Amino acid sequence: MASIFMAGLRLAPPNARLLCTQHSLRDVFKSGVSLDKMYPKSSLNVARKVVAPSNETAFNGHIPLDKLKISYMCSSGPGGQHVNKVNTKVDIRFLLKEADWLPESLKKNIFEKHSHFLTPSGYIIVRSDKTRTQQLNLADALDKMRSLLHSSVEKPPVQPDHHTVEVMRRRHEKATRERLRQKRRMSEIKSFRGAQ
Repeated sequence: MASIFMAGLRLAPPNARLLCTQHSLRDVFKSGVSLDKMYPKSSLNVARKVVAPSNETAFNGHIPLDKLKISYMCSSGPGGQHVNKVNTKVDIRFLLKEADWLPESLKKNIFEKHSHFLTPSGYIIVRSDKTRTQQLNLADALDKMRSLLHSSVEKPPVQPDHHTVEVMRRRHEKATRERLRQKRRMSEIKSFRGAQ
């Protein structure tokens, strides 16, 4: 498609309007760093409802915000008048018995082995006043809670593969042969002492 330049103005050919109606500019040109090329399998629709992944046997890292009690309060520490005017400190809590979004095995493990996470009334509480903004403190508190829950997940025992088992067996046999050889040698030395 050729354009005509005349006195600094660009004149479009007569069929330019027809071309623009048939192909939008969005379909014609895509940048190499456009979002759909960077994240090809994601939907750019921000209005769609996010469905939480369901896994009944293990904690998958998803914490539903509607099941938590989130409260905001004034933060302490330096910051001048700002800390007295803005509620930036975040307090997140939930009752472990009523947490239906956690697997039963994880709840049982927390009750038995990590009861120091719980208050006497059975709540898990996480607080954050790390930054000056409420949203960053909320993100930090959720990250703390996620790491706390991940740390209390019971890890399955590691099963060694057959190669490792064979190597360990051979090392044990070699150590046993060496121990018996040393024992025989010491026995011979001691038997010569008493023969004289």
